[in-house]
Amino acid sequence: MTTVALLGTGIMGAGMGRNILAAGLDLRVWNRSPEKAQPLVDAGATLAADPSDAVRGADVVVTMLGDGHHVLDVMGRAADGLAAGQVWAQTTTAGVDQSDLLALADKHGLLFVDAPVVGTRQPAESGQLVVLAAGPATAKDAVQPVFDAVGKATTWVADDAAGLPASRLKLVVNSWVLAVTAATAEAVALAKGLEVDPQAFLDSVAGGPLDLPYLQNKAKAILAGDWTPNFSVTNAAKDADLIVAAGQGAGVQLDVAAAAAARYHRAADAGHGDADMAANYLASFE
Repeated sequence: MTTVALLGTGIMGAGMGRNILAAGLDLRVWNRSPEKAQPLVDAGATLAADPSDAVRGADVVVTMLGDGHHVLDVMGRAADGLAAGQVWAQTTTAGVDQSDLLALADKHGLLFVDAPVVGTRQPAESGQLVVLAAGPATAKDAVQPVFDAVGKATTWVADDAAGLPASRLKLVVNSWVLAVTAATAEAVALAKGLEVDPQAFLDSVAGGPLDLPYLQNKAKAILAGDWTPNFSVTNAAKDADLIVAAGQGAGVQLDVAAAAAARYHRAADAGHGDADMAANYLASFE
């Protein structure tokens, strides 16, 4: 049986962990706040006291943490338990500069798989994520059962994680998601400001080429004031910053992404960081 060490059991990690257990894999979990891992323990996972205990003897190590700095810190704390040949599936969205993480993997002889996922809380909970993966062929047999457990599909972008091709693709995907989310919020806010029924806007595009299920769902949440986090404003701001930085590094000017980043940061600074990213709507009025 494949043994998986899951480091990070927040909004995304919790759902992923449940599906890893449902697939019959042995799961060890660690989280900075142990109480957030307790539901997985109740479902059959083993709670590790620290990252090194979690990874010791595991076939696959999965990191799903807030950002690249957290990943580096936690994997550094796990170092005593790491062993050459272990597969490390790095699923945290951490941008195109993960040189410190790649160096850590090389130092310990880990098989590094660049593996960000497409999806938010609901797909994570239902096992419907899309895994974007790049890594050595020697890692695939061990890690594919984990990817099959958490996702509906795995797109193997490359057989080498050098250059982080999967993370690059993830930033492209997220650039679209964050822009659409911000545009949805702004359109609803403008309707409110102009004393137009926002539902009339949604009805006018419904079923046509400009319609999206995502638009309808996010607008519905905004109109209901439902900020239950599927993906938080804080994480949206972090990813938007990564996108803008990647564009700058590639010589690409990203006006929409930069504006979206400023908007998400404004919403976070106003106290909405833990709310769903649709709460960037509130930045229109503060």
